[in-house]
Amino acid sequence: MMETNPPLLPQVPILRLPRPPSPSGRGFDPTSPRALSFAPPVAHQKTRSSLRQLFLHSLLASAGLPVTFTLYQRVAVSAQCFNACDIEGHNFQVSDLQTPLGVQKEALIRGQDIISYSFRL
Repeated sequence: MMETNPPLLPQVPILRLPRPPSPSGRGFDPTSPRALSFAPPVAHQKTRSSLRQLFLHSLLASAGLPVTFTLYQRVAVSAQCFNACDIEGHNFQVSDLQTPLGVQKEALIRGQDIISYSFRL
């Protein structure tokens, strides 16, 4: 009997993963090419840092000022006093908020509902 060889199967490429964490528990190698490709440039980080500082200084300077919010569905509300904002800018706390339904003594406005806001100087 004549023996036939089975057809060769296609070869599967091997995916090389980054080096695993070191035994000392310090995580992946920060000097690896993969880690370096994910690091933002230093100039980008400095720009983001200065913009963040300007935003925080503007919030600090605006504490106690009247503020007007433009919300979705063309709703505009105003408050007599801007009190605070959380660190991420997701929530704004105001006093004496004038809405179409009446005045709220204290209110917390979600950042997702705001299109724009302005302060009266």
